[in-house]
Amino acid sequence: MVIKTDELPAAAPADSTREPSSQAGGKGRPGAAELPSVMLLNGDCPESLKREEGTAEPPRENGLDEAEPGEETTGQEVIVIQDTGFSVKILAPGIEPFSLQVSPQEMVQEIHQVLMDREDTCHRTCFSLHLDGNMLDHFSELRSVEGLQEGSVLRVVEEPYTVREARIHVRHVRDLLKSLDPSDAFNGVDCNSLSFLSVFTDGDLGDSGKRKKGLEMDPIDCTPPEYILPGSRERPLCPLQPQNRDWKPLQCLKVLTMSGWNPPPGNRKMHGDLMYLFVITAEDRQVSITASTRGFYLNQSTAYHFNPKPASPRFLSHSLVELLNQISPTFKKNFAVLQKKRVQRHPFERIATPFQVYSWTAPQAEHAMDCVRAEDAYTSRLGYEEHIPGQTRDWNEELQTTRELPRKNLPERLLRERAIFKVHSDFTAAATRGAMAVIDGNVMAINPSEETRMQMFIWNNIFFSLGFDVRDHYKDFGGDVAAYVAPTNDLNGVRTYNAVDVEGLYTLGTVVVDYRGYRVTAQSIIPGILERDQEQSVIYGSIDFGKTVVSHPRYLELLERTSRPLKILRHRVLNDRDEEVELCSSVECKGIIGNDGRHYILDLLRTFPPDLNFLPVPGEGLPEECTRAGFPRAHRHKLCCLRQELVDAFVEHRYLLFMKLAALQLMQQKASKLESPTSLENGGLPSPESKPEDPPGPEAGSEEEGSNASGLAKVKELAETIASDDGTADPRSREVIRNACKAVGSISNTAFDVRFNPDIFSPGVRFPESCQEEVRDQKQLLKDAAAFLLSCQIPGLKIGIGELITRSAKHIFKTYLQGVELSGLSAAISHFLNCFLSSYPNPVAHLPADELVSKKRNRRRRNRPPGAADNTAWAVMTPQELWKNICQEAKNYFDFSLECETVDQAVETYGLQKITLLREISLKTGIQILLKEYSFDSRHKPAFTEEDVLNIFPVVKHVNPKASDAFHFFQSGQAKVQQGFLKEGCELINEALNLFNNVYGAMHVEICACLRLLARLHYIMGDYAEALSNQQKAVLMSERVMGIEHPNTIQEYMHLALYCFASSQLSTALNLLYRARYLTLLVFGEDHPEMALLDNNIGLVLHGVMECDLSLRFLENALAVSTKYHGPKSLKVALSHHLVARVYESKAEFRSALQHEKEGYTIYKTQLGEDHEKTKESSEYLKCLTQQAVALQRTMNEIYRNGSSANIPPLKFTAPSMASVLEQLNVINGILFIPLSQKDLENLKAEVARRHQLQEASKNREKAEEPMATEPEPVGAPEDVASQPPAAKDPSSPSFQG
Repeated sequence: MVIKTDELPAAAPADSTREPSSQAGGKGRPGAAELPSVMLLNGDCPESLKREEGTAEPPRENGLDEAEPGEETTGQEVIVIQDTGFSVKILAPGIEPFSLQVSPQEMVQEIHQVLMDREDTCHRTCFSLHLDGNMLDHFSELRSVEGLQEGSVLRVVEEPYTVREARIHVRHVRDLLKSLDPSDAFNGVDCNSLSFLSVFTDGDLGDSGKRKKGLEMDPIDCTPPEYILPGSRERPLCPLQPQNRDWKPLQCLKVLTMSGWNPPPGNRKMHGDLMYLFVITAEDRQVSITASTRGFYLNQSTAYHFNPKPASPRFLSHSLVELLNQISPTFKKNFAVLQKKRVQRHPFERIATPFQVYSWTAPQAEHAMDCVRAEDAYTSRLGYEEHIPGQTRDWNEELQTTRELPRKNLPERLLRERAIFKVHSDFTAAATRGAMAVIDGNVMAINPSEETRMQMFIWNNIFFSLGFDVRDHYKDFGGDVAAYVAPTNDLNGVRTYNAVDVEGLYTLGTVVVDYRGYRVTAQSIIPGILERDQEQSVIYGSIDFGKTVVSHPRYLELLERTSRPLKILRHRVLNDRDEEVELCSSVECKGIIGNDGRHYILDLLRTFPPDLNFLPVPGEGLPEECTRAGFPRAHRHKLCCLRQELVDAFVEHRYLLFMKLAALQLMQQKASKLESPTSLENGGLPSPESKPEDPPGPEAGSEEEGSNASGLAKVKELAETIASDDGTADPRSREVIRNACKAVGSISNTAFDVRFNPDIFSPGVRFPESCQEEVRDQKQLLKDAAAFLLSCQIPGLKIGIGELITRSAKHIFKTYLQGVELSGLSAAISHFLNCFLSSYPNPVAHLPADELVSKKRNRRRRNRPPGAADNTAWAVMTPQELWKNICQEAKNYFDFSLECETVDQAVETYGLQKITLLREISLKTGIQILLKEYSFDSRHKPAFTEEDVLNIFPVVKHVNPKASDAFHFFQSGQAKVQQGFLKEGCELINEALNLFNNVYGAMHVEICACLRLLARLHYIMGDYAEALSNQQKAVLMSERVMGIEHPNTIQEYMHLALYCFASSQLSTALNLLYRARYLTLLVFGEDHPEMALLDNNIGLVLHGVMECDLSLRFLENALAVSTKYHGPKSLKVALSHHLVARVYESKAEFRSALQHEKEGYTIYKTQLGEDHEKTKESSEYLKCLTQQAVALQRTMNEIYRNGSSANIPPLKFTAPSMASVLEQLNVINGILFIPLSQKDLENLKAEVARRHQLQEASKNREKAEEPMATEPEPVGAPEDVASQPPAAKDPSSPSFQG
């Protein structure tokens, strides 16, 4: 993108708006996301980009990390997209010339976008750019323009209007008038979303940083609102969306709308009239405006009399804004102020997000007249897209063509991924609109004579079907329940096949929309599919769940290429004629060749293996771990499958087991035959203690890990030798690998390769006699996976009771809502919320008045739109009945017994909050409620009325296309940072940011993670201003793409507060921390492990400004929470005691200080030993406190003895230095940070550069060696770890050495 500020990322295309939620943000402590979640066990993550073409791949390639074609990314390729920019001069009518920085690979139209955004040129839309008298083509790249160079002059030339250009101009003027108005964000339209950061930072942090330097101890107001203090029971809702003073709209016009005289009659068309506008100015003057080919002028028409002749003043203006400036002084003044404010906002507050984010609360808003909104509702939104006039988009062709783009080198891959991403986000937006139109009854069914639930729809070249079992298709799988689950399973399949990205294999564009209790699947349409029967079309797979099965060699060839990364086993099944048919997917997966000749696969709902814990099979027993826990349990449907991440974790687990088994056998061989040297005897092998059944725990010593690692290295080398089959491995070694393969269920005897047969335990699927042994092994593998889920994965998870309750309520709400017609929607939703959350014992539903009057219309027609049932059964629901159903649902669905009969009992028993339950149910079902304080606990009136329910939004699930090269750079950067090479890590992350911007545009979850890590790195390297700038962007982006109170956003606020404190912006730091605490209280409540970290942060900052009593409230709460969640003997608790002791010392309450420090000392002594520096530090501090206490006691004794005449020195109350507070803040936030002088920094940079050169030099020597399954030791700075605050070495905190 052409940049006029340094804020906008380099390569964001102007139109590349839209895309979703890959959870890149780390949950848990801050910084968790910065570390790679899984270090790949085979393959060197940081060097994966520089792979030699000839390097042998390890035998285990399970996983989606398969090398893409042309993945040997080189430095030269990266430089291609970083062409140096240059500046050009712009000459526009009526303003001074100005210069603009551009980059050679941008298009001319991106300069157009910048000029339409600039404060002084924003009112122009219909112009061309001329260089030396020649008009530049809109879509040509700047580097292809002859003669364009540094200092060239581009002239802005006004062009004649067409109807289309005039519409675009009016739309643009309306957007400028509404640029500060948040209503589009509250209404969830046009990819607008909310951000509140500027309310708490008072504008841009960079500027305030300059203002506030040197004022660190000026008096600041630290008092938090009452409801934020620890122990407060109040949970207000209104502070969630504070009023932004910029939102008080400056009224420029009262009305701007299309005139009733449109379109111009024929004789006026021939005078150049294009359309007519009606305007009421702020001064109440009513005028009629003609848009003509030459521009805009006033005409003499009134509301009831058409007179197209020009009115006075006879002023023709090429821009509507210039005309309005002439006729309305108020417009002129306010429009100028508005544009000034607009351009002062951070770009990230204004750029559209890739996918729509909906807000579950909104303030009461005035409904104002809006010509563009009205026009959209009737024209373009019914399937006509603005930029392709008069025709609908062929979504399938667009989706598939973008996948066929070349991908041999980096620039090609970037272009391809950018196109894929753009089309997916557009398709998601169109599919969402269509699904809502279908449910609202605005689309005609293609089979209107069938009953409502069986109807299918086509709109805007997208096919829509409802989540009901229409033709007993899912009869054996659970009927309607299975039909409801199948679309999400199918979508997960589509995601996975898209991620593997095999050339020649195509999936359908798929979006699943839940809206008003209905599930709608939206799919792109295979060319020709509607003209023929399904039986004729399907040439691979089965249309009747395995009775008739067909196969096709080309499909087998294509699917074979996906089988390794997806861990799917090629297998044979029997069809109804007892013939063997070979498949490389589940039987339901259908292959259809479209009229376009492409090979499509669809119905991917059983891509992943079934979860046997919820699939009882007669005659099949599960392992003991499962039966002990009461499994298998019958579930409502038989489509329960293992999630992809679980399959990956299971295979990872098996791979480690395989390595350990092989290492153990090799070691035993070596012990028994020491005299027979083999090629393996040049390295240490693991000690006999490391049994495969009992892998060493995390606390095992590093020496053991080292020997283990070298043993595993030999196994890996051996496995690779055998896999490459070059005959150099001796038979006994082959035997070792064969035994290990058999033990872990590998399908190969020579290499580790675990795959699943997705048809095992599938109802109706039969296997040939010849495969019985393979089937038996596969059944065992699935049973092992079911046991692994229970014994290894689930113990790491906590059951959230609140989540369980809201999910159960969501299931009930879904069917409840299906029976409600449109006119009763707000009444029904408010009644449900009252029954769910209000303490009022007997809420009464208000039926819409017209339902009580006439019953005649019930017989009008059988086929109503899906959402138009005349059912009023919802009105009789009571709180008792709803909670009984919730408990029943929790038992049936989750097998969890809830001990409560009312909401108040649930809140009491499980320590829940009603406000949190309200947020959860609203987000899960798409409800939007009015922003106000609700009295949930009143027993005299219900909490909700109809007026409190503002809207119901769709809940949308879709594919998230990835920027693969950018992601590789990001992971490599993370790995470098972990190894201690901050500078190289920073360069790689910066490169990743560039590439992400290239693919996703400016806004995306992954860009947010990138910015957060960059901020942290700059902070560690001492560049606070850069850290602030990056973290500010990360917060804004998290608010915009994830939500203003998303857990990720809360963490971003905490990071920003730390960097503000380091930059001496104390009041801003406190404001941000208070905001983070308020959001945490709203989302989780006070009883949450993260609250300890947050309160330690707040307590430390308050201590820094000597608000000791306030500080203690937060620090003591942190101590209590840490003790509860980490145990009274944990190192976190010891640190908490120390922080509390420091504040008591500042208050000169030495007895309390000593008491807390002793507690901390005891923990350090028992956990770390007497000689640990942390224990010694604590011991020193205890001595110091004791001396101070003794001195104080002497002084007191002196006073008692001599009365007021005592000669006593004044007591010193020591305020902690800012440096010491910052040091403690770094420790608790998991940053090992050394304050360095400028000289130290220079030395450090020189040292890093020297290391870098050494590394480069040794790279050639080490090419053959591959790092092993242990993570590399972090490399410290020259000062190294010893000089750093030892508390930060708490194993639970992420560490960066600087």
